[in-house]
Amino acid sequence: MEEKNDFSKGSVAKNILNLAVPMTFAQLVNVLYSVVDRVYIGHIPHTSSEALTGIGLSLPIITIITAFANLFGMGGAPLCSIARGAGNTKKAEKIMGNSFVMLILSGVILLAACMAFKTPMLYLFGASEETYPYANEYLTIYLCGTLFVMVSLGMNNFINAQGFGKIGMFTVLIGAVLNLLLDPVFIFLFGMGVQGAALATILSQLVSAVFVLKFLTGKRALFRLNRASMKLDLAQVREITGLGMSGFIMAITNGSVQIMCNATLARYGGDLYVGIMTVINSVREILNMPITGLTNGAQPVIGFNYGAREYGRVKKAIRFTTYAGITVTCVAWFFLFFFPEFFLRLFTNEEELVVHGILSMKIYFFGIFMMALQFAGQSTFVALGKSRQAIFFSLFRKAIIVIPLTLLLPMAGGLGVNGVFLAEPISNFLGGAACFATMMVTVYRKLGKENV
Repeated sequence: MEEKNDFSKGSVAKNILNLAVPMTFAQLVNVLYSVVDRVYIGHIPHTSSEALTGIGLSLPIITIITAFANLFGMGGAPLCSIARGAGNTKKAEKIMGNSFVMLILSGVILLAACMAFKTPMLYLFGASEETYPYANEYLTIYLCGTLFVMVSLGMNNFINAQGFGKIGMFTVLIGAVLNLLLDPVFIFLFGMGVQGAALATILSQLVSAVFVLKFLTGKRALFRLNRASMKLDLAQVREITGLGMSGFIMAITNGSVQIMCNATLARYGGDLYVGIMTVINSVREILNMPITGLTNGAQPVIGFNYGAREYGRVKKAIRFTTYAGITVTCVAWFFLFFFPEFFLRLFTNEEELVVHGILSMKIYFFGIFMMALQFAGQSTFVALGKSRQAIFFSLFRKAIIVIPLTLLLPMAGGLGVNGVFLAEPISNFLGGAACFATMMVTVYRKLGKENV
């Protein structure tokens, strides 16, 4: 099995695709957890618009929970790949065990904090008297499954880091299919509405978490989760946290952007435009899925070959990831620009929302191919353990560019709500170009010439 998952042999592109294809499918399935909820809720008779907006108001908190899963899951997994490439299985197990403990501890803290402050947070995020009840009902039940989410999302990275992309896909698939089946039962058959959507999600995440833990403690795993590896090593935790900080900040800033967008849209356009942003965020999650799957599939290959000092193969992996990402995003841009109504009607039958959402969607997704450059540069920094660069560019695009523009552009030239949607493409061009150019100059050109 070790020989089979030796990424220093065979075609680099094939190694990446062997992981990326099942991981992309797993990403698609994982997106279904929340997106399917919104599809069903958006078609609830008489209350669909308010209910959909309520779910949108819950997204920043859900994103924050995901951020902590990224912090310790995506922080530990690349380190495991590097350790495995260097032949140090014991270190890989120690990294995984420490990541698991930190996922559980942070999950408990998040559950307590979010439960205590969810009401003021939801109103801060732009809730109104009409949308708050839906947001509160969904979020209260979702938070009860926080630990399931942390384990299923965070620990699945360590299955992929070992080269078991298909197993990683299956652990996500089984939960998402269950969610797909339970949603209509709880929402419509039992008449539970948004509460039913949340209950279906956390039960499905529970099943996924069980399968993840079963594999990582079983005989097929190349390095296993065990009690000895769970003894916290502060130096190891710092290393995991440092590398995972880029994914964490990216998710936190995404949550912050969602908060700013919802609050600003509520001010300039009311609940209608918060609902439109909910749909756009849902479409963005689907669009990000193949790019995230591709870059996540490339990271174990890049990290393994870097640890094995196969620098030429590291360069090939970076080039392949970049070209493939640009191709995928250009194709997606074509469909989003010419057929925006199709994507809007997936989530709602409200005619007013669809009519106003078409222009908003065209503005928001303008030039999305530049996002592929951000992902390519960011994933390379993470795969090579370069936490400082990864953290900086996570902050640069969202915190330094998007958030200020979201607040300022609506006041510029009477742009209003269009200014909120315009902030995203501007950040893609500036942030994507800066991140990729820095990676090429500071990392790519130096590979094989000196210790980068």
